[in-house]
Amino acid sequence: MKQILLFFSFLFPFALIAQTQTVDFNINPTSFDEDEEITITVSNVDPTAWDNVTDPDNLYLWAWYYDSNGDQVSTYTGNGDWDNSNESHKLTNNGDGTYSYTLTPTTFFGDTGISQLGILVKAKDGTGDQKSQDFLYYVGKVTLIITAPTSNPTVVASGGDLTISAYMQSGGSQVVGSFEVFFNNVSVASGSGYPTYGTTLTNITEAGTVRIEGSPFSSSDIGENSFEVSLEPTVTTEEMPAGLEDGINYNESDPTKATLVIDAPNKDFIYVAGSFNNWTESSSYLMKKNTTGTKFWLELTGLTSGEIYTYQYWVYALNPVADSPQLVKTADPYSTLVLSPFDDPWISENTFPDLTTTYAYPDGQEREVTVLQTNQSDYNWQVTDFTGPTEEDLIVYEILIRDFDADRNFQDLIDKIDYFKNLNVNAIELMPIMEFEGNESWGYNTSFHLALDKFYGTPDKFKELVDTFHQNDIAVILDVALNHAFGRNPMVRMWMDDPDADGWGDPSSENPYFNEVATHSYSVGSDFNHQSAYTQYYVERVVKHWIEEYNIDGFRWDLTKGFTQDCTSGDDSCTNSYQQDRVDILKQYADYSWSIDPDHYVIFEHLGTNAEEQEWANYRLDEGKGVMMWGKMTSEYNELSMGYTSDISGMGYENRGFTGKRLMGYAESHDEERLMYKNLQYGNTTNSSHNVTELNTALSRMSAIGAVSLTIPGPKMIWHFGELGMENSIYTCSDGSVNTEDDAIDGNCKLDTKPQPQWDNDWLSDTNRSQIYNDWARINELKISEDVFEGSYSINSGNLTPKIYIWDDAIASTELKNVVVLANFDVTSQDVTPNFPYTGTWYDLMDETGATSINVTNTTNPITIAAGQFKIYGNQTSTLSVDDIILDKNFIKLYPNPTANSFRLTKSTELVEVFDVMGKLIKSFNGDFTENDSFNISELSKAIYFVKIYTAEGIGVKRIIKN
Repeated sequence: MKQILLFFSFLFPFALIAQTQTVDFNINPTSFDEDEEITITVSNVDPTAWDNVTDPDNLYLWAWYYDSNGDQVSTYTGNGDWDNSNESHKLTNNGDGTYSYTLTPTTFFGDTGISQLGILVKAKDGTGDQKSQDFLYYVGKVTLIITAPTSNPTVVASGGDLTISAYMQSGGSQVVGSFEVFFNNVSVASGSGYPTYGTTLTNITEAGTVRIEGSPFSSSDIGENSFEVSLEPTVTTEEMPAGLEDGINYNESDPTKATLVIDAPNKDFIYVAGSFNNWTESSSYLMKKNTTGTKFWLELTGLTSGEIYTYQYWVYALNPVADSPQLVKTADPYSTLVLSPFDDPWISENTFPDLTTTYAYPDGQEREVTVLQTNQSDYNWQVTDFTGPTEEDLIVYEILIRDFDADRNFQDLIDKIDYFKNLNVNAIELMPIMEFEGNESWGYNTSFHLALDKFYGTPDKFKELVDTFHQNDIAVILDVALNHAFGRNPMVRMWMDDPDADGWGDPSSENPYFNEVATHSYSVGSDFNHQSAYTQYYVERVVKHWIEEYNIDGFRWDLTKGFTQDCTSGDDSCTNSYQQDRVDILKQYADYSWSIDPDHYVIFEHLGTNAEEQEWANYRLDEGKGVMMWGKMTSEYNELSMGYTSDISGMGYENRGFTGKRLMGYAESHDEERLMYKNLQYGNTTNSSHNVTELNTALSRMSAIGAVSLTIPGPKMIWHFGELGMENSIYTCSDGSVNTEDDAIDGNCKLDTKPQPQWDNDWLSDTNRSQIYNDWARINELKISEDVFEGSYSINSGNLTPKIYIWDDAIASTELKNVVVLANFDVTSQDVTPNFPYTGTWYDLMDETGATSINVTNTTNPITIAAGQFKIYGNQTSTLSVDDIILDKNFIKLYPNPTANSFRLTKSTELVEVFDVMGKLIKSFNGDFTENDSFNISELSKAIYFVKIYTAEGIGVKRIIKN
């Protein structure tokens, strides 16, 4: 290590040269970094030779340091005073004429960026220059920096030359010394240089390793660095077999083969390296280039059927743009399963069995690798012809799997199928489950859009989830983030700026998929260019994969505002205004989805101007299609739930200018604050007997929120556990504290994993919470099964007693054709003028027996509604009511009800049919049955069913609860 001996100290104006003693200093280790512990040993010292020394057996360390710019730092005060050194700085007297002191520079000085350490030893009272000479030490081991070539490995044509330059650095400063260059461990050049050393290797005819060693003149320390040299190969140009897609193409007739395809403009050659060739570059695994275009391809042979292999593409560009690497090692952009060294070690074996054995990440590699396996067994789908509900009937339940249950995996949802079934939702929408960066994430930081994230489970387990929900008449919709991707994405990394050569970077000017700078004002990650044909192909492959491989029923497209190329990153006005290119490309993607599945749900999270949303919502509506638009109404409904006036007319599709019922309105979503949290924080407190900031009072108001939102014609959405009155703030931190939106974006805890009180505290057994669940379940049941809720509507709001009128004039008056929803969000009881459309008997549709009704003689006679409560009236009872039968309701009885195994009837029957709430026939009993016969339904799942009974006198319908 370089040592600088200073015989004169300018730090102390009272220095007396005559009393300065020259001593020997030794530092162990001789080369050290600022955060490493060192021991300073002093020898050849005689304190008794100093004048006026009262304590000759003790020495004290006096120290100072310099920052990375070489400037002395004057803020250090730990030494004490010159005439009274800090006792903690006393050296240990070793008893053999030596003294020692151990320290770690960063801890000792309480700082970082330390380039030099200055020390001397002194008497406790240094007056009269009772001290040694000063010593300065460079801090930091010698490092050797290679400045040329800039890529590792670097590619050289056979017989070509290679220019090399390097320098040495210690403690943040360059140091002078000698250099030696080795190629494949043979010395080929040497010399000295300052500030840099350079040489040229000529006539290179083999690949290998260049190693450079540097030795400073000032120490015995040695720094070294190396890089790999590859010879430019000869790429075979050959027409790619017909019918191949980017990614893995399995040979259906020969499981020992698979063909890999990658589209790589501006790249010169690509090797496939994997477990099948010991992760080496080999001419046998040099990809061929197609005769036209920019695609590379390679057929793998000799594979073992069913064996799990892993691989990467090692992608070379001989002359990339500045700061872009010559070589990028990356997984396949079209991977359907990847292994990650960053995430996999923390994934539970219960969630993804054999992840550390059968699927173990290969030793010696870096970043993600792609899994390849021929002759995979097919999942045995139980439902192969699922037909989802119409868009008008959709009640979507949005879920973040991570925060749904304790295990945070697909199995949690499968185990809770009865929870969804009994709530009578008919679709779930999963926040992104594609391979994202990290494990505990919302999933919008997607890196591989075709790969399932292993943190939630295996591909077969996800197929089981889809199959289970389809068996229960519940559609499965995926949230997909195709506005952007993040740094692990292969298409970002293959064409990136990487000036620090750490293997990460942002898109370069060569990138065929991504913009260098986002072309809208809501950018996260790297921004896709959706006008690029490469991006469009990729997006359509993503759509196709999830529909065909997993039978997914629809997509919710995240952040569709970002799909324009015509704005800039800081221009909100442009981003939020009509953009024709955005309208057109999103129509193209919708068309592609419908070309694969004509009934595919297409949902855009645009939250923008009506002009674009109208165009999408009304697109191909005459064919029964049309794009559903997310309809955020959180603030408006929260005002009501808190007890303040609000206008909720925006929940209606007509308010947005939509022709069809394509507004997926919601009062809560994953991205908004919980209604209940704000109820408890800011609710109306003017009535002490109905104080909205009290938990049970706030909960009692949530049923009414469902009544004035879910009933409005058109698709609706529920954010998980709103039906149980979840009150945890969206800004709840993992430690249970609560931050706010105004806190630093990376510290407001919005993305933190949330607690699980709904299961831990058994909220379904809490009467205040289960009331919301049961009320919403009944409302959902009515909406899905009664045709009137697909009809017309009007919303009377802007006050605390909103009214909703729903009707369908095409329905006969003997059936349910008019519905009136009344609610009181005041904190006191109110007499609400109902304005029924006509007089007569009106039935309380929340009464499942159909027995509760009122006789309306004057349509404006007020109805008293308690604070926070609601009423739903119909001109007829619902066909879902327990005793609403074609025969007299007392004609036949069903018992026991609820039942666990079987039921009986009080009349002889000819045919008994059991239907689920969606009207699907589940089971039938055909024969001559008497009152003594029982009907076994023990195999059915816990749920609500309807029993249709055929007798000689007529037909009846009974509702039964299977528990």
